[in-house]
Amino acid sequence: MNPVFNSACKSFPLFAPPLLAQDAAARQWSLLADDLAYPLAVLNRSALAHNLAWMQDYANAKGVLLAPHGKTTMSPELFHMQLQVGAWGLSFATIFQLGIGVAAGVRRAIIANQVLSPVDLAGLRYLLQTYPDLQVWFLVDSLAQLHLIEQWSTTQAPFPPFDVLLEIGVAGKRTGCRTQEEAMALAQAIAVSPVLRLCGVECYEGNAAQCDNAPDVAAVTDLVRRVLAVVRQCDTRGLFAADSILLTAGGSAVFDLVLPLLRTGGLSKPVEGVLRSGCYITHDHGHYRRYLKLLEQREGLQSSLLPALEVWTLVQSVPEPGLAFLSCGRRDISYDIELPMPQRLARAGVRRMEDVVATPPDWRITALNDQHAYLQFDPAGLVPCVGDRVVLGLSHPCTTFDKWRWMVIAQDDGLVTGAIHTCF
Repeated sequence: MNPVFNSACKSFPLFAPPLLAQDAAARQWSLLADDLAYPLAVLNRSALAHNLAWMQDYANAKGVLLAPHGKTTMSPELFHMQLQVGAWGLSFATIFQLGIGVAAGVRRAIIANQVLSPVDLAGLRYLLQTYPDLQVWFLVDSLAQLHLIEQWSTTQAPFPPFDVLLEIGVAGKRTGCRTQEEAMALAQAIAVSPVLRLCGVECYEGNAAQCDNAPDVAAVTDLVRRVLAVVRQCDTRGLFAADSILLTAGGSAVFDLVLPLLRTGGLSKPVEGVLRSGCYITHDHGHYRRYLKLLEQREGLQSSLLPALEVWTLVQSVPEPGLAFLSCGRRDISYDIELPMPQRLARAGVRRMEDVVATPPDWRITALNDQHAYLQFDPAGLVPCVGDRVVLGLSHPCTTFDKWRWMVIAQDDGLVTGAIHTCF
């Protein structure tokens, strides 16, 4: 993929000629020179590099494999960076997303979701036939899903069985078998199915977490015990069809707590433990940052992830004391978990990062419209002026990425040195 960025991309100058990603540095654009329109989504190059290395080093040190969740960014350039530093594969949520990943070079993929519609099953079979070196595992959590897959297969020419993972879930939360009895009945049915191969077990521990250390440890540990009981019973009954057993878990919040599952021993076959965290690549300034503070305490970590994604905005109006409006709204930045958080102020005309200042603690975004952010501040303190730039941090990067067809990559000094595109 070699995308062309042009004026059809938000924040790209209307008068600028089209641009290939690898040629971004040649433009000599700077965040502080107003070369690009606001709002502007910005990835920090040094923070990205730090996060990529940190997470891969963490997985290596813990003896597990890493298959980052590609749905976070849906960016082929970022997929490539993750694979380049050592990711075992990538995870996705849909066949559409898988297709984007395969086109970007992914050859091991977990679809951490159920696959059951005829068009998706046909799409998966097409990809597996087109790319002989491609390995894909998807989730099964009900006999109803299994029966639909088997029913579809009767209308198709013979094909090799799909590799699947049994999903164990949390009551009242997302997908997955609720009881051991239900899980074992399904595992037994998959083991004798002509169209599926049971290759392992999956869970998502994020459903059990609430960003409170003691309850999180207890809830995730309970889930791990439940999953291990199913794994051991499946192994005892000889239900796993592959040469190794794939065990996978891991959102971006409490991934340390599932390590006992991913490093399970004492089974009849070797285990491949795969961690699926995705948001680590950019981290954030709120939701995941709070979770990671607890992980740092549990693990005794001396270094951690860094926020690598921000949205630069322009102060476009200060109509009354204590209230300013920024050129950024719901179309531009995450707001599903909490509102954006002001981080830094670059006064109009400032051209050096050394002159960019942190925003006061009293500055906060209180509301978003489609194209506006409401910034409240103390009029007796630091006051934003029309034409100033306000840099916003965010929670849950997934829902900022899907608002942009492209993002620039900038150095710490503000110089734009690259760009990525997204495929939502």
